[in-house]
Amino acid sequence: MDPWIQSLYQLLRQRITQADPQRSYTARLYHAGLDRILQKIGEEAIEVILAAKGQGPQRVVEEVADLAYHVLVLLAALEIPPDQVLAELQQRNSKTRAETSEPRA
Repeated sequence: MDPWIQSLYQLLRQRITQADPQRSYTARLYHAGLDRILQKIGEEAIEVILAAKGQGPQRVVEEVADLAYHVLVLLAALEIPPDQVLAELQQRNSKTRAETSEPRA
């Protein structure tokens, strides 16, 4: 896994467990509960869609970054390391490659 993503994940876990919710958005979001985290993911996903529909590439990058951050907060809240998600993607990629390389009858 990319060391930067792992480092960010560890920082989020630290903020969730140790930071003051009055001073940390991540801690405040976590303490607001799972429903609030999920709501933010939904909002950010909609913002990605709207940006992609005509707000330009830089706006898409910004909104995808917001979405990725909130997904990482969810993973941190559920104590799911990001490498599990990456492993799942790798497994799916391997499966897809195997299926596409099989001879067709």
